[in-house]
Amino acid sequence: MTEEPRPTLEAVAAHAGVSRATVSRVVNGDPGVREVLAERVRHAVDELGYVPNRAARSLVTRRHDAVAVVIAEPETRVFADPFFALQLRGISKELTTRDVQLVLLLTEGRDDHERVGRYLAGGHVDGALVFSLHLDDPLPGIIRRAGVPTVFGGRPGWPQGAPGETGTSYVDCDNRGGAREAVRHLVGLGRSRVAHITGPLDQTSAVDRCDGYRDVLADVDPRLIAEGDFTPAGGERAMRELLHRVPELDAVFAANDLSASGALRVLRERGRRVPDDVAVVGFDDMLPVAEQADPPLTTVRQDIEEMGALMARMLLRGRDGEDVASGPAHVVLPTALVRRASA
Repeated sequence: MTEEPRPTLEAVAAHAGVSRATVSRVVNGDPGVREVLAERVRHAVDELGYVPNRAARSLVTRRHDAVAVVIAEPETRVFADPFFALQLRGISKELTTRDVQLVLLLTEGRDDHERVGRYLAGGHVDGALVFSLHLDDPLPGIIRRAGVPTVFGGRPGWPQGAPGETGTSYVDCDNRGGAREAVRHLVGLGRSRVAHITGPLDQTSAVDRCDGYRDVLADVDPRLIAEGDFTPAGGERAMRELLHRVPELDAVFAANDLSASGALRVLRERGRRVPDDVAVVGFDDMLPVAEQADPPLTTVRQDIEEMGALMARMLLRGRDGEDVASGPAHVVLPTALVRRASA
């Protein structure tokens, strides 16, 4: 059985009764075609099932209709953490509405960094969305040398005035303010020994949340702070460490919901009632984690999916030459405390 040939640009032009050049302009989004002709072309495209050749189209438009999403984490972490699924969903929805392909690139070691750099420099995508950076990560420099427009998820961690600090676009949430609200809530409940399980302190989100905790408890006993890694196992390790150091602690602010879920497991194992003996607050409000925790988790909500969508919109606006304010776009979304049974 032979396949029928795919409709060509010439076939669409003949069907619509216009020139090949007119079809090309309509397919490539050129606004300089009368609406009546453009409508005829669109009808012909639909009726014939014409699919534009992306390679040929990119030669005309100098666009590839593809965006790289670069996550500076190994795949075992990315596919186990619902945070990344929510952010990718927001990005994917936004790109789909603009008929732009998502290319997922993960990094785990130096070879991966070089591979990502080669791919981006090769002119395969219109830009890059990058998140989960660590402070010593070489990715920002590699991406800058590749010369592709970039929007970062989260505030980049360059020192003020460092190369790359200026001219950077990013989307973040109010990590520090959200942490302050969480700790004030615990203090308002009458808790006097409030511990903190941090995220990895080579990431700005974890640093900002720790700073927010210290804003409220400026003279806190350093034994009440234990470093985690944004994972349930990290939350468990940190919670055991905290109970060993300060067994009389009566509250915990965990830097994300996954860490909080690990902390809850350890408290349950040790016979500590939540919230009667120890109140617990997380950060993120990832519903599969927060609502299914035992007890359901009080947490700070950030709109993870909207952050992803906003990153994609910001990048595409720049690509399409739409009206944007001059200079880099820095967007910090608000957070809100969501009260459930754990605190």
